[in-house]
Amino acid sequence: MAIAHRCLIALCLALLVACMAPALCGAQQPSAQPAAAQPAPAPAEPAAQAYTLPPDKLAKAIALNRIRNILDIVAGLWGIAVLWLLLATRAAAGLEAWAARIVRGRWLQGLLFFAVLLVAITIANLPIDIYGHHVSRAYGISIQGWGDWLLDQAKALGLLVLFATPIMMLFNRIVRRWPRRYWFGIWLVTLPLMVIVLFVSPLFEPIFNKYEPLTKNHAALVDKLEAVVSRTGTHISPDRMFLMIASTKTNGLNAYVNGIGATKRIVVWDTTAGRIPDDEVMFVFGHESGHYVLNHIPKMLFISAIGAFLVFWACAAFSGWLANRFAASWSLQATDEAATPLSTRAGFVVLLFAITIAGFVLEPIDNTMSRYFEHQADVYGQEAIHTLVPDPQKTAVAAFNALGVAYLEDPDPSPFIEFWEYNHPSVKNRANFAAHYDPWANGGHGEFFDR
Repeated sequence: MAIAHRCLIALCLALLVACMAPALCGAQQPSAQPAAAQPAPAPAEPAAQAYTLPPDKLAKAIALNRIRNILDIVAGLWGIAVLWLLLATRAAAGLEAWAARIVRGRWLQGLLFFAVLLVAITIANLPIDIYGHHVSRAYGISIQGWGDWLLDQAKALGLLVLFATPIMMLFNRIVRRWPRRYWFGIWLVTLPLMVIVLFVSPLFEPIFNKYEPLTKNHAALVDKLEAVVSRTGTHISPDRMFLMIASTKTNGLNAYVNGIGATKRIVVWDTTAGRIPDDEVMFVFGHESGHYVLNHIPKMLFISAIGAFLVFWACAAFSGWLANRFAASWSLQATDEAATPLSTRAGFVVLLFAITIAGFVLEPIDNTMSRYFEHQADVYGQEAIHTLVPDPQKTAVAAFNALGVAYLEDPDPSPFIEFWEYNHPSVKNRANFAAHYDPWANGGHGEFFDR
């Protein structure tokens, strides 16, 4: 599902603009040279790392993260290759001709073409998805059986075809209607789609997982989360707090806030409630609340809008050149004089190809922005539980260790891999920062809370 999903996300969300994250600690200054008559001082003890794994889990984490990193890069490159193969083998053009033979009416032909295109892309990516699930099961992260996993993939594909097909048809229509400024029209349509996706996403989650009121079996936790709600001003009532039954699919931990407006809610996985202390769940919830209180959602929407504008403009020029240059070899035959090679349905695949390349190349920029917001939320979460738990530093570090152990996160990832692939700071950096973050020491105050 990853490739087809990325195509839609690249068109609808385009989170592609940089925000450089601030350094978590200052650079070390060189020490002064000791006087000749005095012995040199003993070297300072290195600071203890806050996130650690026992030797058996450490070996597994290193191996697993190597596989994850390779798989992420391969999936990105394969997504580009699949679209190129659809064009170079004239499969996209053949699909367009087949749709024209099967049904009459341009609308029905477009519906058939884009639905089959999404299915084909999904099938092409299925081996990578299957191997990824195999690895997750082999390392004990996932416990979801193959039948249930395939059912989830089928559900996701059905939703993708249902919603992405008309969106692609609309975008293709815009390309035909305004061949020179179509990218601006697509950008305008994308803006409300971003908000709609945020609003409706919680409504579709019950298709994949079972939910129940958090008060049903975790009333004490609800009371504690309400204390965080009161301190952060997020205005989420207990009837908007849910327990997700994740234990049938994963051993991972999670708690989050999602939705906007009437769909905003708290979700705690049943693998988290009762498995880690309530104080740690409060910290995770405080982190998620930070995204709302610090206006990360409107900020990301604004940045996404700018990023989408620039990306669509650049990809329009690039895809237009590609479509004209390879019109003959890719059989991008316009059906009427007013049409251009790019405005054909097969030509629209060229636009997807260009956007997918842009998404892969700009992924580090997108992730840098995400890491910056996630670090801010970490700070907010730790400050939010100040006065609510005995030791916020210890609680935050313990929460990061629990998450790291549950997902076998590498305690010492490559800085380059973290820069390119991580949309959150590494658990190592998050735990180390949390261990030393105490703004109230010596009468100080927090960045977001005075007390």
